[in-house]
Amino acid sequence: MSDDIDEALDWQGNQVDCAGCAHLALNGTGGCRIRHACVNDRYARRIDRFFNWNPGLADGYLGHPHFEVRAIAARSANLFLLPPLLDDADETVRWNVVRRLPKRYALQLRKDPHREVRMRVATLIEGDELLPMAGDQDYYVRLVVARRLSPLLLSRMINDEEAEVRRVVARRVPDEWLLGMINDRDAAVRLEVAQRLSPERLALMRRDPDWRIRYEVASRAPTGELTALVEDQDSLVREVARSRIAVRLERGTGT
Repeated sequence: MSDDIDEALDWQGNQVDCAGCAHLALNGTGGCRIRHACVNDRYARRIDRFFNWNPGLADGYLGHPHFEVRAIAARSANLFLLPPLLDDADETVRWNVVRRLPKRYALQLRKDPHREVRMRVATLIEGDELLPMAGDQDYYVRLVVARRLSPLLLSRMINDEEAEVRRVVARRVPDEWLLGMINDRDAAVRLEVAQRLSPERLALMRRDPDWRIRYEVASRAPTGELTALVEDQDSLVREVARSRIAVRLERGTGT
C-alpha cells in the first residue's frame, strides 16, 4: 500500500538517510522500509507503521524530540514508562498516554491546558470524578460532561452560560427539575423542556414568546388550558388549539 508521498524527509525537513540510521540492520531484514515504515520520517503514518512492525522499540523513543514520534511510541511502549509523559509539552502525547493508563491518571489532566485533552479526559472518567469538569472554561468540554454526568448531578449545569449545554441538561435532568428551566432565556432550551413536561405542567408555558413552545402546549396540554391560544398570533397554534377544543366539545368532555 502506497502513502502517495514520494519524498522521505525527517521532522526537521532533511532527507532521510538509511545509511546513517541506527536501524540499518533492521532494514536489511524487512523490519522497516524507506517511504513506508520509518521512525525517522516526519509522516505520521510511516512512523505508526514502524512501531506496528517493531513495538518492542517504542520504549526507546519516548524522549524523541519530535512530538509525533513520542505520541505514536506511547501507543506501544511499556505502561510503567508512561506516567512521566503526562507532563509532556505536546497535547497529542499527553492524550495518547492517558488513554492507555489506568483511569486514575486521567484525573491529573482534568485541568489540562488544551481543550482537546480535557474533552477526551471527560470521556474516560465518570460520577463524582467528572463533576469538577462541569465548570470547565470551554463550552464543548462542558457539553461532553453534560452528556455523561449522572442526571442527579446535573443541577449545577442548569444555568450554564452556553445554550447548547443547557439543551443537553434539559433532555437529561430528572422530571421534577424541569420547572426550574421553563423560563430559560433560550427558546431551544425551553422547547426541550416543553417536550418533556407532563400535559398538566406544560400548561404553564402557554404564554411562552416562542410559537414552537405554544404549539407544543396547544398539542398536549389539557384542553381546558387552551382558551388563550385560540386567538394566538401564530396560525398553526390557533389551528391546533381550536381543533382540540372542538373535539372536546363534540365529545362533551373536559380533557
